[in-house]
Amino acid sequence: MKKLFIISAITSSLLLAGCATNIPGSNNYTRYESGAEQTVRFGVVESVRPVVLDEGNTGVGAGTGAIIGGIAAGATIGSGWGAAASALGGALLGGYAGNAIENHTSKTQGLEITVRLSNNQIIAVTQPADQQFNAGDRVRVLTTGSRTRVTH
Repeated sequence: MKKLFIISAITSSLLLAGCATNIPGSNNYTRYESGAEQTVRFGVVESVRPVVLDEGNTGVGAGTGAIIGGIAAGATIGSGWGAAASALGGALLGGYAGNAIENHTSKTQGLEITVRLSNNQIIAVTQPADQQFNAGDRVRVLTTGSRTRVTH
């Protein structure tokens, strides 16, 4: 039973680490963005709208849950065909639970920020909600390649 708990704890940790969001925001940069030149434009926030950023489902949650559920149920319930049936049931339930966990952990709060640039062009940038923006705020719009972010 102790071995089963350890396997479950390790696998759950891997599941949660694999599902962690990885969307750079106004304060967060990827390692590859470090040192890259950025174009800086200035503007005023026209509007801010809350959105949900969804990284999508990779299948890691369902797969990990199925493995944990199958091992846990098969090792603890029944023997012979009974153990096989309980392993299958545990795998199905574990896969469902793992998928639900991944769906929950792959979503973060974001903002759609509409900015009127100093040249009167209007743009909208969607990014994680790691800074608060209000209509009328003076902001910087930073662009590197295809990545744009809004910051104070």
